[in-house]
Amino acid sequence: MNNKFKIGVLLFPQFELLDVFGPLEMYGTRPEVFEICMVSQNIGSVVSKQGPKVVAEYDFNSSGYDIIMIPGGMGTRKEVENQKILEWIQIQSKDAKYITSICTGSALMAKSGLLNGVHATTNKRAFNWVVSQGSKVLWKKEARWVEDGRYFTSSGISAGMDMTLGLISKILGTQEALAIANEVEYEWHSDPSWDPFAKLYG
Repeated sequence: MNNKFKIGVLLFPQFELLDVFGPLEMYGTRPEVFEICMVSQNIGSVVSKQGPKVVAEYDFNSSGYDIIMIPGGMGTRKEVENQKILEWIQIQSKDAKYITSICTGSALMAKSGLLNGVHATTNKRAFNWVVSQGSKVLWKKEARWVEDGRYFTSSGISAGMDMTLGLISKILGTQEALAIANEVEYEWHSDPSWDPFAKLYG
């Protein structure tokens, strides 16, 4: 494959580790297809909610991403007020083929206005807070992930892996997505409507 899908992974303080590295495990099995770029407002280390730091090699001056990936985490509560992050999401999304979020990352998408009129979901434990960030979004209360055109949003934390495999299946085919899931010994919940956590958290 000559042209790789360039993935811009947004990092910010207090991001959720699995939101980032669960999906990247899936993309990373096919380096000939996907190029992963860690992006933050400033180049350097970014501390996760769990403590480990990740190095962002690109800042907001970088561009040209085919896939935008926005994780969640406690940091989203602060970053929804960060105009530089919201502007980066808006600008980069203009030319991106796909814009994706994991967990409360959809709050950043919603606050940026990208999800107005778009079907989307988020972490069910934080559902009411995320919904408050975008009144014009068509929020789905029960969904593992939601695909609406080029927008992919997922439920809480581990759901990002299911959504990512869903996007990979769109790009490379279902059999390839299943092959990746088997390689990493992950049981892919391929039905986007499967969501026991919506019931659990009311």
